[in-house]
Amino acid sequence: MTATPASPTGGPENLTVRTRGSVLAQLRARIAGEVLGPGDPGYRRARAGFNRLVTHRPAVIALPENHFDVVEAVRFAAEEDLRISVQCTGHGTSAPVDGGLLINTSGLNRVTVDPIARTARVSAGATWRSVLDAAAPFGLAPLMGSSSGVGAVGYTLGGGFGWLGRRFGLAADHVRAFDLVTPDGTPRRVTEAGHPHLFWALRGGGAGSLGVVTSMEIDLVEVSTVYAGNLFYPVEDAEEVFARFRDWAPAQSEELTSAVAILNLPPDEDVPEPLRGGSFAVVRGCWSGEPAAGAKLVDEWREWRTPAVDMWGEMPFSAADSISMDPTDPMPHMVTAEWFDDLPDAAIDVIAQRSRPAPGTAPLIVVGEIRHAGGAVARGAAAAANDRARSGRFLFEMIAVVPDPHVALTVESTLRVTRQELAPFVTGAAYLNLISGPERAARAEHAFSAGNRRRLTEIKEAVDPLNRFSRSDIG
Repeated sequence: MTATPASPTGGPENLTVRTRGSVLAQLRARIAGEVLGPGDPGYRRARAGFNRLVTHRPAVIALPENHFDVVEAVRFAAEEDLRISVQCTGHGTSAPVDGGLLINTSGLNRVTVDPIARTARVSAGATWRSVLDAAAPFGLAPLMGSSSGVGAVGYTLGGGFGWLGRRFGLAADHVRAFDLVTPDGTPRRVTEAGHPHLFWALRGGGAGSLGVVTSMEIDLVEVSTVYAGNLFYPVEDAEEVFARFRDWAPAQSEELTSAVAILNLPPDEDVPEPLRGGSFAVVRGCWSGEPAAGAKLVDEWREWRTPAVDMWGEMPFSAADSISMDPTDPMPHMVTAEWFDDLPDAAIDVIAQRSRPAPGTAPLIVVGEIRHAGGAVARGAAAAANDRARSGRFLFEMIAVVPDPHVALTVESTLRVTRQELAPFVTGAAYLNLISGPERAARAEHAFSAGNRRRLTEIKEAVDPLNRFSRSDIG
């Protein structure tokens, strides 16, 4: 999945001049959902994902209402020699889609739960919030990430390391089947027994590059109540907090997935008053075992040093958004990530210094988080396509908001320099769910071992020899 074959012979440029006429009409006649071209009402809304830093300019946007609409849209693209990209929420973005066909799956949002089998069938446009709400009445939960507003299918195709990860593994590990439309417009039911190579590739290695996944069937886990939250310490204590976490977290049960972070919060009214506009070193996580045992673990931190604010407590897992407190409104942002096997003091110093705003300045980095991995995340690596992307002990993520396009280069430079400073300490593996923009394409090969990369390339070339699915948005 590294080499890029030659583009389709016609190319999107030839279609652009014709989209206002007969070609758009042809697709509209073939599908029940909307078809939009540049200038049509709703075009701007339909092309906009969660990350407003990326502006897509597709020649055609299809908003399918059902699986058959996707089949027809993909066949249309094949007939017109168009490249295709797929977007639901667009939290994790690749390169902008210029020309070609954008399939916006947000209308495919159905979720059904089988409480006896403990499974859910999730359509391509459903977010984790829909899955949570459907599963929670039965005491079940999906392996979602830090935000329930993320698209469930795209997140899962990229791997999916969430707050239950150390106990249960990645979201991709719990897929039973995919409904896939391949680049030639062929619908396939992909399982381990039927199309095993595609099944292996889609679970962490085929996000948006092997076709359109219109739905997936996933296992749910028996988790309803958790002990979770955040302890807020003064940001000046970040190095001490991070160093203690490095030594403390590996000794804990897999029922705990935990992290430390520097959080730079905006001065907005929806941020609680004690935290509004402040910067903090945070100990956060989710304990999915007996709540009393989780409280005892967190007491070790409370006894070490009294936090400025204590927000750990027993809660329904359906309230897990409160752990990471991710923004819910679309915004322009950049994100990068690195894996560590060890966290020497020198690496902690770099992370703290780069994440913590200089006195008297507005913060550039919103979140610098180190999440403890291992457990089921690492155990599943040997059988996974994205084996390198889940083998480290600590996953570091940096998120920066880009409020003004003029500061985009400054933000990009800060993320790049931080990665350069951390280079002596990292494994070099790439976790693609947490890498955005051109960097994700540049580092994609580092999510896989050499053998898996060769196997994925062979599958890609067999399924999509024209590289029609050359771009995707995760989540």
